[in-house]
Amino acid sequence: MNTVDLKINDQKVQVEKGTPIIEAAKEIGIDIPALCYHPELSMHGACRVCVVENKKTGELIASCANPVTDGMEILTNSEKAESARKLNLEFILANHPNDCMTCDSGGSCKLQELVYECEITEPRFGTLEESVYEIEQKNPFIEFDPNKCVLCGQCVRVCKEIQVSRALEFSERGADAKVMTSFGDDITDEDSSCVHCGQCVEICPTSALNYIPSKGKGREYNFDDKVQTTCGYCGVGCQLELRIKDNKVVEVGSVYQDGNPNPMGETCVKGRFAYDFINSEDRLTKPLIKENGRFVEASWEEALDFAAEKLTEVKEKYGGSAVGNLTSARCTNEENYLMQKFMRAVIGSNNVDHCAHL
Repeated sequence: MNTVDLKINDQKVQVEKGTPIIEAAKEIGIDIPALCYHPELSMHGACRVCVVENKKTGELIASCANPVTDGMEILTNSEKAESARKLNLEFILANHPNDCMTCDSGGSCKLQELVYECEITEPRFGTLEESVYEIEQKNPFIEFDPNKCVLCGQCVRVCKEIQVSRALEFSERGADAKVMTSFGDDITDEDSSCVHCGQCVEICPTSALNYIPSKGKGREYNFDDKVQTTCGYCGVGCQLELRIKDNKVVEVGSVYQDGNPNPMGETCVKGRFAYDFINSEDRLTKPLIKENGRFVEASWEEALDFAAEKLTEVKEKYGGSAVGNLTSARCTNEENYLMQKFMRAVIGSNNVDHCAHL
């Protein structure tokens, strides 16, 4: 491995050549704040909140967009770096509404967190007094408030590089710059490349993007529980995070984990938004066994014993070929494999089929 030796806050660190300064700092437990940076996305260098000082030259550089060099000496918390970081945050706040009391991202907003850490109580340039843009709800699942957008570009990059939909892009330049759909098309049009995956909402550091179905139903710290589960809509096995409040699923989030089929938390529109059935009053939550012409509730033990008993009776009386099995694309590949193995090895039947349509 081609490595580089440098110092960060007078601590020696050795990392692979080409590593961004912000990642090199993490190697020794130093967290450099940033708004636009994400390790799985291309370098952007827009917010300049991650600036650090080159100890040798006094130069301020964006730690997310500059790779380490041999012999480099970096100061992440010098007076010069912290002053510039605070100034850049105040510039961002000048074009950002100050409605944290009612904002859906209160408590989980990255901008709010950084402003708190930098102890900015009265921004020198004020905050956005009146909305400049209308809140957009063209998408049936996602609300976009351009007034709260900090132009970090994470939504644009994740849509382009991870989801590969290319539904979002930057428009205009300078003070007029904003995120919008490609060519300004309505995102609900048939020609739109948006697949309503919600990945842009998950990665947004502010409340510029929100889920419409869960709006007003609870903030991050209001959730009673978060449960990791496997999506049941196909056999890919995407991992989802069910966000629960008052014993109901109010939002489906992403699980970021190497080894998952969806390591960046990406999922389809069904996995992200089609969860209403979970809370349906008509949903079966217990096994049913028919007795005297009507279904009655049973325990799982009773239901499994009953099924095993009846399968055994049919096999002994008519042979294994009298039994057929139909599985579903909603099951995982592993579950479908086990079911056909059970049919062939235990029941003795090759009557196995699969419903590939949902």
